[in-house]
Amino acid sequence: MTTARIVSDPKILFGKPTIAGTRISVELILEELGSGASVDELLREYPHLNREQILEAVRYAAQAIRGDTFYPLAPVLT
Repeated sequence: MTTARIVSDPKILFGKPTIAGTRISVELILEELGSGASVDELLREYPHLNREQILEAVRYAAQAIRGDTFYPLAPVLT
């Protein structure tokens, strides 16, 4: 799965999905957002990114986990 803004190249970060033209991975963006960073903070920290690239990383992640597979987050009590 590759979009115009998200690419996967085995020569860059071992093929992890990255923002096109950068070495910034989708994983890094999600980790930063998950740790409480705002989009504006990411834009200040990585000035060569733009808002649409960050949002595309989130959309990419959502698409990657969409499907019929169930991923339990905690043991199911029976």
